Amino acid sequence: EVQLVESGGDMVQPGGSLRLSCGASGFTFSTYDMSWVRQAPGKGPEWVSSIDSGDNAFYADSVKGRFTISRDNAKNTMYLQMNSLKPEDTALYYCARGAASYDYWGQGTQVTVSS
Repeated sequence: EVQLVESGGDMVQPGGSLRLSCGASGFTFSTYDMSWVRQAPGKGPEWVSSIDSGDNAFYADSVKGRFTISRDNAKNTMYLQMNSLKPEDTALYYCARGAASYDYWGQGTQVTVSS
């Protein structure tokens, strides 16, 4: 059974940092592209970042230069390092398997950026 479990969400002040983790199980993690997708209250899902099986990283313009995606295939874990957080980054952050389309999602972890 494929499982994706996010962690690391929290409430932080503007300018702060967080690192999200996504633990994967039930499939050969190293062979799949993986993504982070977020959903802010009252809005639709927004793609944030993807990392392919070759460790190539891709970012939405809204987070480029502030967020860094990475993966540790030995630990079956993907990360999202988020720096210089802004109130508009407030959202439920999901990890998802795939890049252009997603077949499995985690349950999400809440990130709130507020003073």
